[in-house]
Amino acid sequence: MTEPVLEIRDLSKSFGALRVTDGVNLDVRPGEIHALIGPNGAGKSSLIKLVAGEIAANSGSIRFAGQEITGFDQIARARLGLTRTFQVSSLIPEFSARGNVMFAAQARRRSVFGFLGQVARDPELVDEAMQALERVGLADRAGVRVSELSHGEKRLLEIAMALAMRPRIFLMDEPMAGLGQEGSARLVGFLDKLRSEAPILLIEHDMDAVFQLADRISVLVAGRIIARGTADEIRNHPDVRAAYLGEDEA
Repeated sequence: MTEPVLEIRDLSKSFGALRVTDGVNLDVRPGEIHALIGPNGAGKSSLIKLVAGEIAANSGSIRFAGQEITGFDQIARARLGLTRTFQVSSLIPEFSARGNVMFAAQARRRSVFGFLGQVARDPELVDEAMQALERVGLADRAGVRVSELSHGEKRLLEIAMALAMRPRIFLMDEPMAGLGQEGSARLVGFLDKLRSEAPILLIEHDMDAVFQLADRISVLVAGRIIARGTADEIRNHPDVRAAYLGEDEA
């Protein structure tokens, strides 16, 4: 079996008496979309933050591309290619969409100094930014300030910024939010192709998108994985139907 790109073992995190992650085991394999679903407050975003290095685990381990990274900070993990798609960095409202993607591309080069000067006119960065914006359907909005973009356009811009970081895995937290039916459909098609470049760990409340995209689905409830399987297996799992899908057995 191919070695997982990301491997989480017995990961736990508490904030005082509140245990938000409780002995989680999860892996993401090359070329797959692994969806993480669960009710509000289940601990999904906390788990993504633990993986990205935004918060530190109390116990357990995280391996990425065969390397133990549990003690690495967020910057070190991002430089290895483990990048959270949303909140890769805060969007800069006074910059254009193109400028924000250029900023992300320059950060990948481990330097952002001088960005407002000569770097902002770097033709290589401009070309790279435009390619990323084209891929997410925002090329015609490249010169628009972030403050003037819609919520859905900002979500797509964050994906373009992640593309500019050239990650080895995508950590996506509700990418469909605010896109509307047509925008979500386009993004589903885009993500379906994107998995061939790098696997995706996906948090998403749009269950139609999850069932359409995911190779595997893990269900998180109260910080614990209660089920894992294909879309059909999760649809028909009695514990999932009761705890998450809101259905009781007859």
